[in-house]
Amino acid sequence: MGGTSVRKIDLQPGGDISRAEQIAQLRLQMDRMSGGAANKLEKISEHVDVLPVGGELNMLLPGGGLARRAVTHVSETPALMVEILSRVTAAGGFVGVVGWPELSYAGVAVEGLERIIAVPEPGMDPLGIAGVLAEGLDMVVYRSPVRLELSPVRARPLLGKLRKGKAALVLVGATVASPALTVTAKVEGYSGIGRGSGRITGVDLRVRCQAKGMSPASGTVTLGQGARQAKDHSVLKPVLKAVL
Repeated sequence: MGGTSVRKIDLQPGGDISRAEQIAQLRLQMDRMSGGAANKLEKISEHVDVLPVGGELNMLLPGGGLARRAVTHVSETPALMVEILSRVTAAGGFVGVVGWPELSYAGVAVEGLERIIAVPEPGMDPLGIAGVLAEGLDMVVYRSPVRLELSPVRARPLLGKLRKGKAALVLVGATVASPALTVTAKVEGYSGIGRGSGRITGVDLRVRCQAKGMSPASGTVTLGQGARQAKDHSVLKPVLKAVL
């Protein structure tokens, strides 16, 4: 993980480790994580079935976070995903990331890295691995390398494990028939760079959130500490749009 303290687990297909041993290894990691720092999210969301995200995204996401025990579709936007990981782990949440080997965790605080289990190569059963993690963590991200549409039959085991735990399941590159929320983002611009000089201190993302049964919300979210200091606190200008 490039020198970070992310808890990385390699589950190579066809190796000597059996599926039972893989599952045991994952459960051991989750037990070790739960025995560490107290999870502040337990008190925050004790009576709300939402995983708080915080920051500027708080104004766009329904209830200020991601629905627990439910599926959220997110576009493949690494900057947005790292922002979500950073916010959730900073609040004490524990996260699993399955199947995204090239994702950089540089934007996550050092103490937050200890709350992430990364399985970059999940082997032949990535959905099974995601399901195991969903039983014990606050959020699980599964990224499929190819476009994957999960039929109700194929999704049933994963959703069954999801309902047993408290996790918010985020799918990137994979879809289910009826997600609780769909979040898309695209880069609008950068801050801190000029003609032939400077460095990127912030990224502007146009984010759109569509929750089931609700009107969509969209707004510009600026990521990066330097950009936040350079602008006022009204960076996020949410625009609610009626469903046409």
